[in-house]
Amino acid sequence: METPTHVLYLHGFRSSPQSAKARQVAAWMQAHRPDVVWSCPQLPPSPQDALRLLMTLTADWPKNGMAVIGSSLGGFYATVLAERLGSPAALLNPAVNPARDLAKHLGEQSNFHNPEDRFFFRDEFIAELQTMTPAAITRPQRYFAVIAKGDEVLDWCEMHARYAGAHIRLLEGSDHALSNFDADLPHLLHFLQLTNEKPPCV
Repeated sequence: METPTHVLYLHGFRSSPQSAKARQVAAWMQAHRPDVVWSCPQLPPSPQDALRLLMTLTADWPKNGMAVIGSSLGGFYATVLAERLGSPAALLNPAVNPARDLAKHLGEQSNFHNPEDRFFFRDEFIAELQTMTPAAITRPQRYFAVIAKGDEVLDWCEMHARYAGAHIRLLEGSDHALSNFDADLPHLLHFLQLTNEKPPCV
């Protein structure tokens, strides 16, 4: 895997580039790797529109020089991109079957970081998720996943099984938001070869 020159961060459902993890990675990149092109777009509610946006955004990026980071639903999108483009991906409690899990969230929703920003999650979005779901994970070694056993939203066993053979950081506790992300970030950065510093063995 080559050192990336372009990095894409994808937030989760009802989230935004203002999420704590997105801002933390962005701050590190700005402070330590300003030479790397960084993008963290606001994703539209429609999965089809989100994927179209991401494919357009990365169309001119070098495919052997880009990496994707994704959290929750963003981890699912990161997996879709990794399978289509061959790029390495770092996943944070990634959604495995969002078509199933988000079926219970149809209707009007609000953005966590801006409650006045409201949108409708429509029934056709479930079909869009089903259509783009990769049949299998190929080349699992290109994936790094932080999986928390304490995730209160997603099943850690399902995540662990989906990314069997990948580089996995399995947390005994924590939560869906990865509240102690400070401890996980060095491992993510090292996997993506954005830093030469070896993470602590914890």
